Amino acid sequence: MIAVANRIFVKPEFAERFEENFRQRAGLVDTMPGFLFNQVLRPVNPEDPYIVLTYWESRAQFEDWVKSDAFVKGHARSGTLPREAFAGPSKLELHEVFLDSRRPDLVEEPRGAPLRPHGPD
Repeated sequence: MIAVANRIFVKPEFAERFEENFRQRAGLVDTMPGFLFNQVLRPVNPEDPYIVLTYWESRAQFEDWVKSDAFVKGHARSGTLPREAFAGPSKLELHEVFLDSRRPDLVEEPRGAPLRPHGPD
């Protein structure tokens, strides 16, 4: 299992619009093979980022999602906020789950190569 965290720095004056965009999300990811669930975490400190977490059965299934037409369609509205709504660039992180207290029988994801979402350096 893997967890993907997207840390998005939103200026406080755009927080409501940002949250509404997620409430109205397309939901296409929900039907993807291997998708488990997602959470959107609201920061309590204004300088901290929102964190969008998605959980997947495997890295391969997450990568299939990123390469899919559904991914493109699901993110089509992500550019609806102006650039000035963001306090800095977002940061995408991939984490391999090696322990889950809810799933004692979890077969952990093998260690993988670093994630390079925008191609090689």
